[in-house]
Amino acid sequence: MKKKDVPQFDDLMDPTLQALRRLGGSASIEELVPQIAALLSLPSEVAEIPHGTTGRTELEYRAAWARTYLKNAGFIENSDRGIWALTPKGRQAESIDGRQIARDVARQQREERLVGGEPSEGLAKQDTEPATTWQDRLLALLQGMDPSAFERLCQRILRESGFIEVEVTKRSGDGGIDGYGTIRLGGLISFNVLFQSKRYKGNIGPDVVRDFRGAMVGRADKGVIITTGSFTLEARREATRDGAPPLDLI
Repeated sequence: MKKKDVPQFDDLMDPTLQALRRLGGSASIEELVPQIAALLSLPSEVAEIPHGTTGRTELEYRAAWARTYLKNAGFIENSDRGIWALTPKGRQAESIDGRQIARDVARQQREERLVGGEPSEGLAKQDTEPATTWQDRLLALLQGMDPSAFERLCQRILRESGFIEVEVTKRSGDGGIDGYGTIRLGGLISFNVLFQSKRYKGNIGPDVVRDFRGAMVGRADKGVIITTGSFTLEARREATRDGAPPLDLI
């Protein structure tokens, strides 16, 4: 499978609206992209083609552009927490022509430039930069870190998120467990959590999730895998498989 097998961003606009509609009108990116892949019946080999070394898939990259155009066309909106939702215009549209929307938005951008206005945010540099270049720069910094420094960063992230007694382990051959901590809810209930940190550039598959879950059996209530890479669709399904302790993939 090659990148040409991944739908272009304008071909992803209508599926994005349909996916949001199926998900109740709003969704996180983590929910939205797999739903788009399912709607288009994309095989996992296509859905998981990486976009360079950014930690994103080509599908995620092009879907981000589709959302940018749909937002500028008024069909969708997003909150500060990264939740995307249909606008009234988006809810009324049964189907859309992505190529026509791309032309309309591009024409609007040209007209704004001609009258001295500012082009729509995220489109001014569409030929040279994606809409989320800060993420690419951040990933490059993280991937260049020393492995032990990345483990300490993950430790700090967990602490900032409300974990207590977070420790990084130094034992090898421990099923990929890099540390442990405790999360306390409401000051009353505590859960033991094991975490694995992977400074990674590619996709993490379901085997990593299964191995980590096997290592945590009988030792913790929850598990967290933190990575600079991304997770395949099968890995995400494995993390929430029925009958097995759920894992959080970050």
